[in-house]
Amino acid sequence: MERQEAGTPPGGAAIRIAIVEDDPAMAAWLAGVIAPAEGLRVVATASTAAEGEALVAAGGYDVLLCDLGLPDGDGIALIRGSALRHPGADVMVVTMFAEQRRVIDCIRAGARGYLLKDMEPEACVAAIRDVRRGGSPISPAIARQVLRHIRPEPQAGDATLTDRERDVLNMLARGFSKKECAELLGLSVNTVGTHVKSIYVKLEVNSRAEAVFEASSQGILD
Repeated sequence: MERQEAGTPPGGAAIRIAIVEDDPAMAAWLAGVIAPAEGLRVVATASTAAEGEALVAAGGYDVLLCDLGLPDGDGIALIRGSALRHPGADVMVVTMFAEQRRVIDCIRAGARGYLLKDMEPEACVAAIRDVRRGGSPISPAIARQVLRHIRPEPQAGDATLTDRERDVLNMLARGFSKKECAELLGLSVNTVGTHVKSIYVKLEVNSRAEAVFEASSQGILD
């Protein structure tokens, strides 16, 4: 766990942010987005559940950005611990994908926001400010999962995707680029792009992260 000095911007105290994220690239992205934003400061980071527990125990943050899939534990335990120890702090989940049950479990544990990792930098900063104002920022694809929990809707399932579309989707979920998908599947980049557009339309999503999230919730991914 790393703790950083939190400066105070002119005109008032900074929103102190702690990050629990095991992916170094994503952790660096979050810190890089927050650093130049006026009134926001990263005060602590952790990359494992064990480090996250120490971070939560120490407190000193206003917003906790927490990943779920940590190498040595479940982020939900950290969300619950933060909600109990520091009820005045806000917890936002930042994840790549999850099942409907996981979304509901996080909200029940005390999460007040739920974001997908492909968000724009401006959206990340806006979500942090929104949650401190009492809002509950949530990505559209995740909002649909919550609504389905309240009012279940028929789901198309993997039968709506062709075998090739499922191949492309599974590779996208593993982090391959369109070019890499094309090379590995023996297709042109344009053909892969066409499959991706079709996947987005069928799953009613607008980005890779939303497609992976939606496919995960429907049990489409291998």
